[in-house]
Amino acid sequence: MIKLYIRQKVFSIGDKYNITNELNQPVFRVESEIFTFGAKIHLYDAAGTELYFIQQKLFKFLPEYHIYNGDMLCAIVKKEFSFFTPKLNITSQFGDFTFEGNLFAMDFTILQDGIPIGELHKKWFTWGDSYELIIHDDNLAPFFCAIAIAIDNCLHNENNK
Repeated sequence: MIKLYIRQKVFSIGDKYNITNELNQPVFRVESEIFTFGAKIHLYDAAGTELYFIQQKLFKFLPEYHIYNGDMLCAIVKKEFSFFTPKLNITSQFGDFTFEGNLFAMDFTILQDGIPIGELHKKWFTWGDSYELIIHDDNLAPFFCAIAIAIDNCLHNENNK
């Protein structure tokens, strides 16, 4: 099991996030492109190598994001229509996942085939968006960081526009 902390930089041009481990050591960083139609976001490892590219699909009734590893589409994140609590479905090369949130879209359970495999918690009262991501499979940490950033854009950034 791994715990990662995703923190948005507040005073920056475009969205930027630092992702650290429990010892506050940098693990990943995230930067969005500016002056684009729809979100275009890059996830890099600590050495600066791009791991994933997140792109918002425009002109959809409900938000949809595609996640690429290089030129290969590896996941599609779709917000589902639901009352009161948000629900997102992820179809990916690693399997299909569901993120089920609470009433305020602050806490999510990550499910695969109905079995909890992780959690995503948005922190209250912080400068910028801040999350705790708990994943049971360490190998999928960068993938779920990309998913978390897509969810942040989908639920919190789109609501602010």
